[in-house]
Amino acid sequence: MNALKAALSWIAFPVYAWQGIGVRLRTPRMLPPQGPVRHRIEGKDPAVRLLVIGDSSAAGVGIADNSHGLPSQLARLIALRHDRAVTWRAAGFNSATSGQLRDHVIPNLADENWTHIVLVVGTNDAKNYHTIPRFKREFGGLLYALRAKWPEALIVWSPIVNMRQMPALPPLLGKILAIRAELVNRKGTLLCQERGVVPALPLPIDDPEQGFAEDGFHASAAGYRAWAEHLLHYMEERRQVDRPGRLVA
Repeated sequence: MNALKAALSWIAFPVYAWQGIGVRLRTPRMLPPQGPVRHRIEGKDPAVRLLVIGDSSAAGVGIADNSHGLPSQLARLIALRHDRAVTWRAAGFNSATSGQLRDHVIPNLADENWTHIVLVVGTNDAKNYHTIPRFKREFGGLLYALRAKWPEALIVWSPIVNMRQMPALPPLLGKILAIRAELVNRKGTLLCQERGVVPALPLPIDDPEQGFAEDGFHASAAGYRAWAEHLLHYMEERRQVDRPGRLVA
């Protein structure tokens, strides 16, 4: 079935290319928001140390200020829920793919003692029509790199949302990309399970009009808030403190 879906998506590639050019021409190009990419929320020690790494969504594209982005909103929720200090950093990059994060980002991040890592990547792999074997190599290698550098961290991957619900995409283009995203999500989930990473479920989109920014592709402040609330559950798979910075069952 996966092979059939992949074949159908490749047959539809001319439609994807034609409609994709139209979307690019009429969609405003949004820049990363203003504000710090790292911050500390004061509270009780030991602090949770949160790294959110990935593509433009990890960078907060779609909003004006980083305080409304996924990293900062998730950090606030963790701090409120557990009455703990939280130090967070956003390491997001426009158009980043799994291979680019593996090859150019992870090697250049300082070896800080992150206790919780959220990985936001896959959309560009699907959008760029990376084959599943290529995604397996690049995303799988990225997971290995994260686990090798931060072996004690809880690592959570947030898969691709339902691209048929993105306002910027015409219905047919959204359907084609949704097929690519489904293949990526399925392979990514298997790789996470094999390599010690927690795969989240894709973020449900209840209100696309409120959840997306003006470009119809990235999240709005409300969308990032819903995303943070969705991921909070996965941050709570470990609930009691057993050693500094760790939340464990």
